[in-house]
Amino acid sequence: MLNFLPDLHEGHAPITLQQLFGDAMEAFDAWEDERAEPMVIYEDHIVPIGVVFESMHDCTDILPRTLADIATDALARNPAAAETAIATFGDAARIATALTEQRRLYGEAAIASFLDHNRVDKRRPA
Repeated sequence: MLNFLPDLHEGHAPITLQQLFGDAMEAFDAWEDERAEPMVIYEDHIVPIGVVFESMHDCTDILPRTLADIATDALARNPAAAETAIATFGDAARIATALTEQRRLYGEAAIASFLDHNRVDKRRPA
């Protein structure tokens, strides 16, 4: 997959990438269990939220309060990361990437279990 998102410049993200990150955080917050990974739109391209989060790992820009609140709410649902401080886009992006990967694995396991349970020929392994 080609990455057509703008690059960081000395740790700073362009405003379009910051806004896309905000859209991705909102999509993550609204993500329902057992659904596919949410997508956001950037310049007529559909981008998985995980790609947006990964592109912001090294961003040193201060996270706006509204996005910090969304990230904090997401962490509150995950006790393993409850003590993590979120000050920059990079902090939130690393946490969001981990949570996105965790949700992806949960979804893939649920799909595999469903398919295995509903196999027509139970004698053949999946």
